[in-house]
Amino acid sequence: QVQLQESGPGLVKPSQTLSLTCTVSGGSLTMTYYYFNWIRQPPGKGLEWMGAIHYNGETTYNPALRSRTSISRDTSKNQFTLRLTSVTPEDTAVYYCAVRSQYSSHYDYWGQGTQVTVSS
Repeated sequence: QVQLQESGPGLVKPSQTLSLTCTVSGGSLTMTYYYFNWIRQPPGKGLEWMGAIHYNGETTYNPALRSRTSISRDTSKNQFTLRLTSVTPEDTAVYYCAVRSQYSSHYDYWGQGTQVTVSS
């Protein structure tokens, strides 16, 4: 059973960089055909896919966030990390990491989510 746990600061100041880490247990970041995703949900809004790092290390991003987003991984720690630059209050959201198979239309595993507030 794959388990995911997000970690990072709950409060970030405007214009700073948000950095969140997802620790994976019960599975590997190199599991063939699996994608490791970051998804967020602003208050009162729906889920927004931000991007993913694939089992082979390739990355894909939401075009709307591409200029501010990067996702990397540390396979030795079984962690993948989201960096979002130049944050504004509109980036306030619950941030989730989630895993899905390349062949699946839904996410197979989710973290519990972590609240991030952007405020001075």
